Amino acid sequence: MTWTRDRLLAHLDALEIPYALHEHRAVFTVEEAREHTGHLPGGHCKSLFLKDKKGGLWLLVCLDHRRIDMNALAKALGAPRFSFGKPELLMEVLAITPGSVTPFALLNDPQHRVRVVLDRAMLDHERLNYHPLTNEATTTIASTDLLRFLASTGHPHQVLDLDATGAAGG
Repeated sequence: MTWTRDRLLAHLDALEIPYALHEHRAVFTVEEAREHTGHLPGGHCKSLFLKDKKGGLWLLVCLDHRRIDMNALAKALGAPRFSFGKPELLMEVLAITPGSVTPFALLNDPQHRVRVVLDRAMLDHERLNYHPLTNEATTTIASTDLLRFLASTGHPHQVLDLDATGAAGG
């Protein structure tokens, strides 16, 4: 069964992960999101669904102002060349649409097809903001609770210093 926003929030409650939910109109870009969530405390994040040249799937979760150098990122991870995963693949694997990509969607990947990479600088923020499986809201959680959430999905993650690898700007 596909996870929905309500199931996700119930899961966070079951894990005793406090959160704040902020409703807003659907947003599809970082710029649009900033219009509605820029006032929220904490790090504002984006998640990139990537596919490598050999078919491996990746989720990069980073601060929203980052400009990612895909070649440097692939090199830092020892992965073949990256491209963005197609919307059909995103729906198949994570059961979400473009604009709603979030680490919370890993609940929809029980086969653990997706490898997770977290921006080290993102984890320096006490609170973080992500879409709750829909781009019509933003959920704020503690960065330590993001790690607890990931553990609950069974997805291992890698923390990468995007600045040190040259994979990020901004």
